[in-house]
Amino acid sequence: MSSPHILVVDDEADIRGLLKEILSEEGYEVDVAANAAQARASRARQVPDLVLLDIWMPDVDGITLLREWSAAATDGCPVVMMSGHSTVETAVEATRLGAFDFVEKPLSLAKLLRTVERALDAGRRHRQAGKLLGSPLAVPIGKSRLMQQLRAELQQLATNPSPLLLIGEPGSGREAFARYLHERGARAQGPFVPLIASSLRDADAEARLFGREEPGAPKGLLEEAAGGTLFIHELEDLPAGVQRLLVGVFEAGQFTRLGGAEQQPFRARLLSSGQPGLEQRAGDGSIRRDLLAHLNVLIMRVPPLRDYAEDVPELLRHQVDRLVDADGLPFRRFSVAAQNRLRNYPWPDNVRELRHLVHRLLIHGGAEEIRLEEIERELAVQTPPDEPLVKQDLLALPLREAREQFERAYLQQQLLLCNGKVGQLAKRVGMERTHLYRKLRSLGVDFRNISDE
Repeated sequence: MSSPHILVVDDEADIRGLLKEILSEEGYEVDVAANAAQARASRARQVPDLVLLDIWMPDVDGITLLREWSAAATDGCPVVMMSGHSTVETAVEATRLGAFDFVEKPLSLAKLLRTVERALDAGRRHRQAGKLLGSPLAVPIGKSRLMQQLRAELQQLATNPSPLLLIGEPGSGREAFARYLHERGARAQGPFVPLIASSLRDADAEARLFGREEPGAPKGLLEEAAGGTLFIHELEDLPAGVQRLLVGVFEAGQFTRLGGAEQQPFRARLLSSGQPGLEQRAGDGSIRRDLLAHLNVLIMRVPPLRDYAEDVPELLRHQVDRLVDADGLPFRRFSVAAQNRLRNYPWPDNVRELRHLVHRLLIHGGAEEIRLEEIERELAVQTPPDEPLVKQDLLALPLREAREQFERAYLQQQLLLCNGKVGQLAKRVGMERTHLYRKLRSLGVDFRNISDE
């Protein structure tokens, strides 16, 4: 049995060297990274069993990197955060994003090793449960009509080998659906290779994609996916040079390893994901039209969780059961009031947010019944003011603030529909123009640069 593989990410060379020495002496295989770019490359080469991740780094901070991995990864790799001056807010955010634990600097050797053992054990249980239970939420859970239609669509698309684009908001489960399509398709016995678009850089893209013609060199991602599925996560994050390379491969159906001369056939099903509006943005500099044309032969819309909120109670129970079975966490159940509150919560981060909420509640422990008061404490995070109205948690606000927030968002959107014309807006919303100007001023809606009819 091979030794567990640990990735240490820290911009301080002394810390990296110390941790590598200590953990290697304990029998672990250790890789180190000085920044986010090196960490992404290391994780792309080999999925570690555990990541020790520093919060404060000069290029990309650890919370941002954790958020990126949390959004894209379903490999069950636990992440332990390291920091010498973290705040409660930072700890809450890291926990929300799925961090397993914190280790404070200066490091205590005994606590570090205990945390490493606990995290590795949790990762093993998670992977074992994954083999028994499948990927988390791999199949849409719920009895709503929307979920029934989505399950039927997945079954139909799984047997079709054409390239497929999954359109949906971050956290809506696009990669889980991609894995489901792979596992139910003709290439299920082949590999499922995820390509996180934001992890590629023009400088190393050719080596990552095509591999090198050198003895012992690792396969490129395109060759690694042969006979299986290549899943490209978040197309708009692909650098322009990488998009050009991929178009060449898809049009020719083959590629050449760096330093080689022999053409290698590209033999994988293509699945990819993007955010709503991707098709309309094609050609504006974010995504090439010809690349999109190769990837969106089939399109599947993955709905946000708020569109099937009636299924939230069942999703909560499903997640509790998974975590109790997989991680040995104590069983807890949601009260009726707590379930109703969460059914009416907008879930801006979608299913991923629900999964992390349940995880936090079980880890923190408490009475078996999760009551409304506990849910309110968990949801007591200020929603960014620029979030669309559908993602605003209006139930968390006093009536006056909720009304003002709704009116502000409502009038701003109506102004867009009226092309910025306040006179037209007054007719559309049924308000006298003088009263409308007063309302816009009171809500802080800037209309000074809006041209009236």
